[in-house]
Amino acid sequence: MTASSAGEAALGLSPDVLSIAQRRALAGRWIALPVYDPHTLPLRLIQAIGSSPEECALALRSRGLDPALFEYSVLQLAY
Repeated sequence: MTASSAGEAALGLSPDVLSIAQRRALAGRWIALPVYDPHTLPLRLIQAIGSSPEECALALRSRGLDPALFEYSVLQLAY
């Protein structure tokens, strides 16, 4: 599985449900998840994947989303 195909398949999913093959393909890439807010309880779904936080922010902006409402972290291997 390539990072590109794994990335497309992972958008809109929770990081917890990614397969081992997806996690392996995306390991080391950055993901953007909505910032937790107890008042709105947003779903923790991957909204952008990139090689840097800046790339994730650009992807979010291109979809009309505010990058300040997201947290960015590096996706690690499952084990």
